[in-house]
Amino acid sequence: MSSEILIETDVNLHDFNDTLDYIVERLIGEKLVKPSYHQAIFEREKNFPTGIALEKHAVAIPHCEAEHALKPAIYFIRPTKSVAFNRADEEGTINAELIIALVVTDPKEQLKVLRILFGKLQDDEFVTSLLTADDDELTTLIHQNLTF
Repeated sequence: MSSEILIETDVNLHDFNDTLDYIVERLIGEKLVKPSYHQAIFEREKNFPTGIALEKHAVAIPHCEAEHALKPAIYFIRPTKSVAFNRADEEGTINAELIIALVVTDPKEQLKVLRILFGKLQDDEFVTSLLTADDDELTTLIHQNLTF
């Protein structure tokens, strides 16, 4: 599977709802997801939150079922300030410093992608690099380490 890679830094997002709306708008605009993706990603986050507290940082990995996808993609967003997401592992929220939206067309691939991604996110040095690299370095870092 070859995924389209989208990267944006210094994105001014106000809150959780604004963040998901922003993601959906971009993915629909890029013709990567169907219009049904909008409702599906909100439902998925409501029922299965994706905020993850790492060793020193926090990320969110919003995604939904493959039936709403048109083409596989990974959308990296580094907001200007962190965004509160509900935690995946317990009650409460985390302040996500990095948002990685996944668009997967094959459910079996989704598990594989998530496993690889979680493995990389366990490396605190790598996560710090994702958060501090300039745009060119970030693009290189992602393409070298997270191309599926």
